[in-house]
Formats: sequence, C-alpha cells, structure tokens
Amino acid sequence: MSEIRPIFWDPSKKVLTLLDQSLLPAERVYRGYSDPHGVTEAIRSMVVRGAPAIGCAAAFALVMAAANYSGADPAELGVQVKAASVEMASARPTAVNLFWAIERMGRLLSETEDRDCSWVKEALEAEAMAIFREDLAACRRIGDLGARLVPDNARILTHCNAGALATAGYGTALGVIRSAAGDGRVSMVWVDETRPVLQGARLTAWEMVEDGIPATLITDNVAGSLMASGRVDFVIVGADRIAANGDVANKIGTYSLAVLAHYHRIPFVVAAPTSTVDLSIASGASIPIEERSPAEVTGYGNLSWAPDGIAVFNPAFDVTPANLVTAIITERGIMTPPLDQGLSGLLESG
Repeated sequence: MSEIRPIFWDPSKKVLTLLDQSLLPAERVYRGYSDPHGVTEAIRSMVVRGAPAIGCAAAFALVMAAANYSGADPAELGVQVKAASVEMASARPTAVNLFWAIERMGRLLSETEDRDCSWVKEALEAEAMAIFREDLAACRRIGDLGARLVPDNARILTHCNAGALATAGYGTALGVIRSAAGDGRVSMVWVDETRPVLQGARLTAWEMVEDGIPATLITDNVAGSLMASGRVDFVIVGADRIAANGDVANKIGTYSLAVLAHYHRIPFVVAAPTSTVDLSIASGASIPIEERSPAEVTGYGNLSWAPDGIAVFNPAFDVTPANLVTAIITERGIMTPPLDQGLSGLLESG
C-alpha cells in the first residue's frame, strides 16, 4: 500500500508542510507554514482536517510561535505561545484533539518556566514530535486491533474521511480497513460521498484508489437501501469527540447511519485514538457543534444551485448516542457496552 502523508515537519527551518486537502483529488499541492496564524487559517479552511491531524498541526504551530520569539525572556516567550494558543483554539470547536494538543503543549510550557528560552523551544518541539509519532503509532495499533472485528469478505460502509489524511498517517476507520484489507478480508468498501464538503468522494475515495482497495462511491442517501438489500456487513467511522458516556460526535450524517445500522442489525463501530475521548463532557448533549458557511450547501466554487435568500442550516457534525455504538476501537483496546465504564477505565489505566 502507498504511504499517504498529510503532515511534514522540517526541524531545521521550523516549517510545517501540509497537503492541501481542499484541492484533492484534482490537485496534490503541499503548502508550507512558518507562523502559527497561517496554521490557524489552514485548520479553519480545512486545508488540514480530521481531529488527530488538527491536533498534530496545532502542536507544531506552537513550536513555530516559540521559534519566532527572538528575545531571551522565558516569560515573554510563554506569552507569545499562549497568544497563539488562544487564536488557534477558535479555529474549530468540535474536534477535541485541537484542544488536547494545545493543553498538552501548555502544560509543558508551564513546567519549564524556570528554563532558558532555547531549552523551552527544544522541549516544545520534542513534545510536538511526540504527539505526531504517538498518533501514527496509535493509528497502526487501532488498525490491527480493529481488523479482528471485520468479518471475512466484508462489505464495509464508511462515512467522511477518517484515513491517513485525517491523522498523522494510516488513519483510524480507514486504518482498520487497511489492516483488514492486508489480511484479505475486505470485499468492498462503500464510500459515502459525505455532503456537503464531499470528504468521502474527494478524500476517502482517493485514498482507496491510491491503495488499490476495492471501493465504490455512493451518495449518502443510498446507504439505507444497501443495508436493506443485505449488501453491508460492517459500518465503521471515525470521531471528532467522544463523551464520557460513549456518545460520539462525528461528521454530519453519522447519526443517520447509526440508526440505519441498528435497524438492520449491522455492527456500527467507531475508531479513534484515546486523545479523542473527552471525559470532561458527560454526554453528547454538551459537545459543541460547529456550524459552517451556508455557501458549502448552496453551491460549489462558482456554481450555485440554490436560490438567493434561502436560509441554510449547515452543522458540520452530529452526535450518535452510545446505545447505537457496537464498539469503540482505541489504541489501548476495544470498548464494548457499557461504554461509559470502559472509557473511564481505559483512560485511568493509561
């Protein structure tokens, strides 16, 4: 299989290079960033997207914020990094990995206040690299663990893009599919187009073609008829935030799939690293849901298919309640109901 890399860090130049996912699959363009403001805009505009990938990008952006400080006062350096953190935290509210990475880098910063600036800068860079490497290892582990749940000759349905593009590499839901495909257990991957930004049609389909995994693109509203006709054996998705009780926030349309899978008695599985679990939020009712531009719904590029003046509701995510989730796969193990007990025990043991 090909190695799809969405994120590169140059330690000598302190430059973060991102594969511009807004242009795929038509163009493969890499963009370099040397200041945290640029990375914030890249996150907001979905040049980089997917909760784990956003977390990695944010960590490296804070390394840039420190590197761009030319003075010798550790307190001033800390102020500069914290200012970049505040701006970045406003970029996308639902993906908890963004806040997890910012908080992790912030904890390190507070622990190094008595060190000189060069030491702090090196420590921040080492921590960002650790976040990146840990995510890549977590995805590999999630893939290998999750593949055990996939039946032989499986016809798998997935939604949005939880692949290499959404992580440091390999992917969560697509990591499971990749590992299962490597074991010869995947007959077909049904790829939801994922309206309105088409992450499935543009990104997941592209990853499947790149890796030579058999896949078929469908419109979102085909999923129910596929399940009714017995052509789906397994549904797997990623997550942007998982509440303490096991409720899952993921790309809009995920809840509908979970309801359909439950009705047709098809396993509905979530794959995500433990960094996506947010025990501070009791249930999905408290997860902030990002709303995006009406332009994503009314047209694409210069083409508009909706009348001027029509009201638009465009939430980027929905919440799937825990009772519709068959299992949650993390790098530390597979959680099955009751998910609230499993998740809390999982993180406490880690």
